[in-house]
Amino acid sequence: MVASDVLSVPPGPLPREGAASPGARPGHPLWRARPYRADVWLAIGLAVATITVTLVSSGRAPYHPPDAVTAALATVSALALAWRQAAPLAAMAVTSTIVAVNAAAGYAVVAVQWPAWLALFGCFSVGGRGVRIASTALCVMAVGGYALFDRGALTVEDMAGITMSFLIATVGGDAARSRRAVAAAQHAQVRGEAREQALAAERLLHEERGRLAGELHDALGHTVNVMVLQAGVARRLFAENPAFAQQALADIENVGREALGELDRMLRVLHPVQDPRQGDEGLDVSDDDPDDAHGQAGAQGLAALADRIRATGREVDLDAEPVDLSAGSERVLYRIVREALTNAVRHTDTGRIRVRVSRVADQIRVEVFNEGAGFASPVPGRGLIGMRERARLEGGSFEAGPVEGGFRVLATLPTHPATGS
Repeated sequence: MVASDVLSVPPGPLPREGAASPGARPGHPLWRARPYRADVWLAIGLAVATITVTLVSSGRAPYHPPDAVTAALATVSALALAWRQAAPLAAMAVTSTIVAVNAAAGYAVVAVQWPAWLALFGCFSVGGRGVRIASTALCVMAVGGYALFDRGALTVEDMAGITMSFLIATVGGDAARSRRAVAAAQHAQVRGEAREQALAAERLLHEERGRLAGELHDALGHTVNVMVLQAGVARRLFAENPAFAQQALADIENVGREALGELDRMLRVLHPVQDPRQGDEGLDVSDDDPDDAHGQAGAQGLAALADRIRATGREVDLDAEPVDLSAGSERVLYRIVREALTNAVRHTDTGRIRVRVSRVADQIRVEVFNEGAGFASPVPGRGLIGMRERARLEGGSFEAGPVEGGFRVLATLPTHPATGS
């Protein structure tokens, strides 16, 4: 064989060491392996090229002129590359054998060598250690057969060309294999990290639901105790003080309605929810707040929150329109703003924080924008999961993440008439 350009071919899948060839299916022999479509087109194109080059060559002495036999050898050798990745050793064996047979038949090697080099490249690109060793042995046998049977004088230039072609095919194939191995390792690492984030997000979601259920348990326990005490008082004073008894019954009715609303939200916690992995940030904000506990979850509560953040040295721009929300939705709005402000202070030291509460059509739009740069994409965390869950339970939506100029938390809540006591 003589030197020739080694054509670049698209890399195929990377098998494990000692594994079967990529195209071979379990329980099927290699000769029944299904070739890859790219290799089929490569084989067809190379067959046309080798036949053309072989037939137009002069066939000068001491070689036979090109005829149907040499065209058939070139065609079979090129078409064997269809199994370059599906059965690399088979392709190497066929192309190597044809090189030796071509020389023994008295024909010039011309283009019949090209498929052999490409098959060697494929063996080093997709095969394991055994495949690479076997393909090297086949290549040596092909070169030996060519040197033994070729009618021309084997010059130093020919041997240099053969050596260079061998190095290009083996080193290039091994480099392609290493490149795919690195890409596969990176892909596996990314998938592993994504799986860990998904598990962390699911765990935090269950923890958040458990915490919300605990809050509901405490609230319902308090409410039921109050209702029982008021019912007892109303029963005892019904004849002596009917007006007081009627007021107690009215209070029981109002408290019962609020309890039913809380219970309805709890039931919705148990329903499937939107995937919390989309846009979470590793935040953990406590819900223990004296203002929230004492019912200051409206405009006064938001103003108190803004003043508290300003006391830390941060500039807070609060623009809250009067909104008409139920008591539960008003608490959700307050908690979302509170957690967003806490997160902004915790993760940044400077930059203005803008809080906007406005009504858009039949929804209340809550936006907390933390000015700054270099914010990373959110990762699973309790803070944003809790805000998303609260908004969802009220029938609204939630999103958070870096945008141009800073980090934005945006929630929408449906408007409900405030329930009077």
